[in-house]
Amino acid sequence: MTNKFNVLHQFVPAAREKLSDGAWDYLMGAAETETTHKRNRLALDTLGFRPRVLRDVSQRDISATVLGCPIRMPVILAPIGAIEDLVEGAGATIAKGAAKAGVIQMLSSVASPGLETVAAAAEGPKIYQLYVRGNSDWVDDHIRRAMDAGYIGFCLTVDLDVFGRRERDISKGFTSTARSKAENEIFQERFTWKDVSRIKDKFDIPLLLKGIATAEDAEIAIECGVDGIYASNHGGRQLDQGRGTIDFLPEIVEAVSGRAEIIVDGGIMRGTDVLKALALGANAVGIGRMHVLAAAAAGADGVVRAMDILYEEMDTALGLLGLRSLQELDASYLQRSSAVNHQLALPAFPLLDEGY
Repeated sequence: MTNKFNVLHQFVPAAREKLSDGAWDYLMGAAETETTHKRNRLALDTLGFRPRVLRDVSQRDISATVLGCPIRMPVILAPIGAIEDLVEGAGATIAKGAAKAGVIQMLSSVASPGLETVAAAAEGPKIYQLYVRGNSDWVDDHIRRAMDAGYIGFCLTVDLDVFGRRERDISKGFTSTARSKAENEIFQERFTWKDVSRIKDKFDIPLLLKGIATAEDAEIAIECGVDGIYASNHGGRQLDQGRGTIDFLPEIVEAVSGRAEIIVDGGIMRGTDVLKALALGANAVGIGRMHVLAAAAAGADGVVRAMDILYEEMDTALGLLGLRSLQELDASYLQRSSAVNHQLALPAFPLLDEGY
């Protein structure tokens, strides 16, 4: 079934055919004018490569290690809150695809069918991501459960103190499963750096913060002892008129200065996108919409096929840059360039907008 997918954009119409209008807008939409979402892609598209030539690139390696866990390539399947609205089998389906593809799944705390069931669905590495919906005892219970279930890391999302206004959903009266189940939001609103320090001091599990967008907050996170900084603007789904993640990644890399691992997401859909993020100092990338499109189109096998294509794209681009490993990649291979196709609905897949 997945043999019909030979390039990444072929997952898009296949997913659209299976998703309702409401689910499609929930997946593809963002906050208010969707400017932050668009800037994520524009920031990537305004970086051009500076390839080197006449080097022996006959042996190439794009494997990586995240939180001490070796993986096939530096990719994390980002957490999606209402995955049950989009993919049959929800988080368990993503777990199976991630394990077979050799990448890490990050499971949202508001995704079905729950952290233990997802952990049991496949043996691949997983990180658990939590929205704070209870007091410290409630948070601690989730951390213990994640540790007992074998998750390799625990992630707190910190950029959702209040829900962003997603006008596609509001105008059409669509409410996602995750949003309809949301309650006790006051706990997220009151969550502070003191709570982060308390968790870090109490539990022996790698701790990540997702939603860091400034050097100042990255520095505070390091002072709290976190193990991973996840640079993100929530895919543009929270605060409108924000910066693209690739635009603010360099200041976070400078602030962290090697003291924690760095993950970045935001508009990343192609192998070249991954290499750009790594060149700027990220250790791994989070991929959200792309892996859900693949899963919606063809389930766990779709995730595997999409990751295989992404691997091929990364490997090809690495060789064409004159490199043999990701460790050789740095910012000298990038330069600001003019953007193309930035007015398209999905700039990463221009053929779709040309009537493919």
